[in-house]
Amino acid sequence: MSITSDLIRGHTETIILAYLAERDSYGYEINKKIQEETDRRYELKEATLYSAFRRLEESGCIESYWGNQQTGARRRYYRITPAGAALYRKNLADWKEAQSLINKLVSTKN
Repeated sequence: MSITSDLIRGHTETIILAYLAERDSYGYEINKKIQEETDRRYELKEATLYSAFRRLEESGCIESYWGNQQTGARRRYYRITPAGAALYRKNLADWKEAQSLINKLVSTKN
């Protein structure tokens, strides 16, 4: 993958928290949305996604529960906690600050 993927990969947990801030979801659905929103230029490896879920759950940022599936396999859903929402807001603010600084450092001066 390109350097863009390397940059995105460092923000996996923030991306997951962003989706869960909107609504409860499960791994496949989140990964599918990531692929759709990036025009299939980026997707999370399953191991990366579920490792991030595990870290977020162990740190108290998300909680998991089993959904009721009438047909097919039961899905493990994730929901953001107040601690996760606070971390998301902090990470988003940090990202915006870093983005601003990087834009100043790499933009061409006319």
